[in-house]
Amino acid sequence: MKIGILSDTHSYWDDRYAEFFTACDEIWHAGDIGDYDIIRRLQEVVPVVRAVYGNIDHGTVRRMCPGRIISDVGGMRLWLGHIGGYPGKYAMGVKQELISNGITLMVTGHSHILKVINDPKLGLLHIDPGAAGPFGWQAVRTLIRLSIENGKPSDLEVIELAK
Repeated sequence: MKIGILSDTHSYWDDRYAEFFTACDEIWHAGDIGDYDIIRRLQEVVPVVRAVYGNIDHGTVRRMCPGRIISDVGGMRLWLGHIGGYPGKYAMGVKQELISNGITLMVTGHSHILKVINDPKLGLLHIDPGAAGPFGWQAVRTLIRLSIENGKPSDLEVIELAK
């Protein structure tokens, strides 16, 4: 299963999202979507889009997207949320939620900083794809693609887009 991951679009659409994600089975958006039209456009690329709302989202995005998704994907246990922290600095209450749900893959947004970190203590991989939109202080916009098979992530790619 090939997954495309992005976050923090803040209503900004870039045609390269479609270019880079067209071969994916699913696209995951880790919040701060902005306009719900971003989700509709992603669904034209790949029908399965898992998306959570972020702190800037309101209206349709909040009505259509949950705050967190916990599910099984490709033999991994996924936690998808916008604000969750990262290994060594989890947001309040998140670490216990990860432990109690047996999470093996955590995907967050919010920071605008690309992070891929193993947490050997919790036995999970943390991914923050950075910001896909141009708003914020990041110098480079980023997306992630990876494969998940038999409970193992592989072939992780970082796609850099000019600010």
